[in-house]
Amino acid sequence: MARSGISEGIWLRAERQTGGRGRQGRLWVSPVGNFYGSSVVRVRGGDPAPATLALAAAVALEEVVRAYLPPYSPPVSPFPLTSRFPGEGRGPVAQAEVTGRSSKQTPESLLGPGLRRGSERGSGEGLVLKWPNDLLIDGAKISGILLERTGDAIVVGIGVNLAHHPTNTDRLATSLAAHGATPDPADFAETLADSFARWLGIWRGQGLAPVRSRWLERAHPIGTALTARLPDGSATDGLFNGLDSDGALILRLADGTARVIHAGDVFLL
Repeated sequence: MARSGISEGIWLRAERQTGGRGRQGRLWVSPVGNFYGSSVVRVRGGDPAPATLALAAAVALEEVVRAYLPPYSPPVSPFPLTSRFPGEGRGPVAQAEVTGRSSKQTPESLLGPGLRRGSERGSGEGLVLKWPNDLLIDGAKISGILLERTGDAIVVGIGVNLAHHPTNTDRLATSLAAHGATPDPADFAETLADSFARWLGIWRGQGLAPVRSRWLERAHPIGTALTARLPDGSATDGLFNGLDSDGALILRLADGTARVIHAGDVFLL
């Protein structure tokens, strides 16, 4: 995908995957009805550190999942939206085009039927981000984001449990269906492409600070107990104490000192 010269902003979506994987090569179960998509970001001079794109992807995805979990705040793009998925139509959120549609339309009027129906269901409470880019509902994982770099290209792969979630794993998992929402994968794809494009523009044009700020707004509270399993095989327990200016995780340890975590798997205690 990255080597083919595909343009930034194009997304590829699969109905199902036969070899889906997550961080550290973990198996990602991929039945029909969930979302599996990838896009390419071409690294430019002046961009923030490429690793921090994980935070931008996380806040974009959180925005979309929250939109399907009422009460919702629909993500409306400041940019005109055209399909980024070859052969697919428009998604549930789109900016009104200059075709005679009223500029006074509410965000709700721009939503597709999947999101409008979702306004009658459940609650978005319990949806939080966990460093660096996990999205949890009531402590159960609903999505996975994997970034891989090839040359000047970063492939952003995202999987979201829409209709199904595994029940026989060592980590709690959930799905949007389990919380009363049933988005069509193609509609979800268009909404995510729009949100990701907007947050990519913020990350690229304004730097990491606004992305970091949104991430902290949507994360579990300061003081949440976490354990970080580090690349060297060791583990560190501490309390969530925010992110540093570069987006690294800060843990407050039992002795009162702070430790900055740049890489590792993080779990709620």
